[in-house]
Amino acid sequence: MAAAAALALLLWSVAVMTSATADLLDGVPTIAFEEGFSPLFGEDNMERSPDGRTVSITLNRYTGSGFISSDYYHHGFFSAAIRLPKEHTAGVVVAFYLSNGDVFEKTHDELDFEFLGNRYRHEWKMQTNVYGNGSTDRGREERYLMPFDPTADAHRFSILWSSRVIIFYVDGTPIREVPRAPAMGADYPSKPMALYVTIWDGSTWATDNGKYKVNYKRGPFTAVFSELVLRGCRALSDIRLSSIDDQERCAEAELELMTADYATMTPRKRMAMRQFRQRQMLYTVCYDTNRYPEPFPECDVNAAERQKYWQWGKSKVVRPRVRPRSRRRPAPPLVSLQQAD
Repeated sequence: MAAAAALALLLWSVAVMTSATADLLDGVPTIAFEEGFSPLFGEDNMERSPDGRTVSITLNRYTGSGFISSDYYHHGFFSAAIRLPKEHTAGVVVAFYLSNGDVFEKTHDELDFEFLGNRYRHEWKMQTNVYGNGSTDRGREERYLMPFDPTADAHRFSILWSSRVIIFYVDGTPIREVPRAPAMGADYPSKPMALYVTIWDGSTWATDNGKYKVNYKRGPFTAVFSELVLRGCRALSDIRLSSIDDQERCAEAELELMTADYATMTPRKRMAMRQFRQRQMLYTVCYDTNRYPEPFPECDVNAAERQKYWQWGKSKVVRPRVRPRSRRRPAPPLVSLQQAD
């Protein structure tokens, strides 16, 4: 009876999440690579489909690879369908993120999706982070499992960034909301950023704090990106300078952005977000009192929820899973043409 009740609850939860996010991104225009991107590094390890709408980037023993949006954006909605490398991927990092670090080296802003590879049969982990004005000493990480195999099929990952809120999405479901609290000050990303897509060697930290390194004998490692979305207000002037024209033009564009279906946080979407976080979140900075005795101002601290996390921010409930070894079934006997007749 308990198992049946648990299954019923799971099916109900999936139905809620599906209804909350169904068709959320329908109608959002996608672009070809040539319409909005250019190679960043490792171009020999990059492959594009004939129509330019699918891009593969590869890490091998010589280099990783990556590409960058051709423009910087004041705010916007940025999205891609991503399929991650299979099998043993310890030490491999795939990143989909906004940044202006190439322009503001010491005061950069950044919004991250980072995907952290793992040993064979162990799950990929996903991390989000928020930096503003070079606040790298105040990392706002969260880490999650994914409720699917990201190596089997492509799944959509999206970032909404406005002057008031940041939302991270997985397959249209919001998984993290960072409202702009006044006390955040310059920690809230506010300067124009470009979209980066990269794959690289993160052996020093990515898998169990660097315990497991990239094994290039198990490579190469390829991530595939499609359904690319760049929907935002392009910075037309030098991003190091404040332009009144840019500010006025982008204020109108942001109003249009924030009235889109995916930007509106309904009660159903909030329920779906809570359920995702309860089931998938491995770590949150909001409950890491070892690092930050006082939570960040944007954290929505819940006393009951806090009991489910250790003082170093790690979940007591959500734990990584190990896939069972596949058992190869013996091949069926060959049937001759005469037997078939």
